[in-house]
Amino acid sequence: MVDVARREGLQVQVDENAVGDVIKRLRRAEGQIRGVIGMLEDGRDCAEVVTQLAAVSRALDRAGFKIIASGLQQCVSGAPGEDQKANLDQMEKLFLSLA
Repeated sequence: MVDVARREGLQVQVDENAVGDVIKRLRRAEGQIRGVIGMLEDGRDCAEVVTQLAAVSRALDRAGFKIIASGLQQCVSGAPGEDQKANLDQMEKLFLSLA
């Protein structure tokens, strides 16, 4: 498990399998960003650049959602006696930060 967020007392652990998937997504987005920079430097068409930026944005959103999904699973199956409502409220805030 890997810590990914500590905000207002919330500590999120991401399953190592999810971390690998998120890293792949972020590396893909990194390559897309380099491609967009190259497109701008080459003077490519505005519509093409914006289309690629939209793809990068979706890739980053998916990475964030994967992390949050792992955290939600952890909150739902949390230890007995934990304040599940507070944990879910914090996860909702994280989720909405990506919206």
